[in-house]
Amino acid sequence: MTIWIALVLATFAVGASAQSCTCPTMKWAVCEGTAPPCSCTLQVSDNVKQPVDCTKLIAKCFLMKAEMFRARKGLSTRSIGGKPVETAFVDNDGIYDPDCENDGKFKARQCNNTEECWCVNSAGVRRTDKGDKNLVCDKLVETYWIRLQLSHKPLSTPVTAADLTPAIKDAIGKRYPNFNTAMVEDVRYDPDAGMIVVDVKKPKEDRTTDLPTMAYYMEKDVKILPLFLNPDKFAPTVNSQQLEMSNILVYYVDEVAPTFTMKNLSGGIIAVIVVVVLAVVAGLLILFFARKRQNKKYNKAQVI
Repeated sequence: MTIWIALVLATFAVGASAQSCTCPTMKWAVCEGTAPPCSCTLQVSDNVKQPVDCTKLIAKCFLMKAEMFRARKGLSTRSIGGKPVETAFVDNDGIYDPDCENDGKFKARQCNNTEECWCVNSAGVRRTDKGDKNLVCDKLVETYWIRLQLSHKPLSTPVTAADLTPAIKDAIGKRYPNFNTAMVEDVRYDPDAGMIVVDVKKPKEDRTTDLPTMAYYMEKDVKILPLFLNPDKFAPTVNSQQLEMSNILVYYVDEVAPTFTMKNLSGGIIAVIVVVVLAVVAGLLILFFARKRQNKKYNKAQVI
């Protein structure tokens, strides 16, 4: 009897030591083997399982492809303080099914499986007007500066920007693996609006630091549901208080300014511009005819 008990305990011990693999940075990844080592993949289409390194944040391009695949299959997914510089822009198009390079970078031209195409930056965000399949995108333009505009829910005790800066850096470093928090250049705070503005910037020509992927993970943390296996969200702790974020807006600044034209403006904005222009023209015409009448009266007065 003692031998049987020993065998059962030994079996449980072996099972406990051979832990199944999971992917902490992507809850949809499927892993095989025991930890460590293990092999994980992310389903991005019917026939493609993309190998992923779960010790790092998964490339944004792969994440978007996986989300679109899951949405098409009816699987669980999430729907989807101002410009730092004049050339900064936001993502107004939302998620699409991107074309990715083998290393997870976005291809410079995206078409979303349609006949309509556009050029993107390294964040996968459209930076040109849309065109047809003949559109040429010379290269993938790098995003070197990202502004995270965060809003938080009310606090019981006020905090200052000086309190927030180390807390934000610490939370980013802990939440997003392998991200260099030295890239957090500035943290500003408006306590009345409950708004935190975080500027994350890397040197131009740096092609190793991936700012957009960190920002994408944070967007999902704040807006919907985390992409991590761990369901915790991005919530810095300041003076023993946890900041619960309620919204986020991401601005992108590229090494080369985007090339949007009037075609990129919405119908409402264009209508306003047209009305203003017509009003100015009408005003000029009224002024012209008024002066013409005055000149005629003056000429008649001279003749008399």
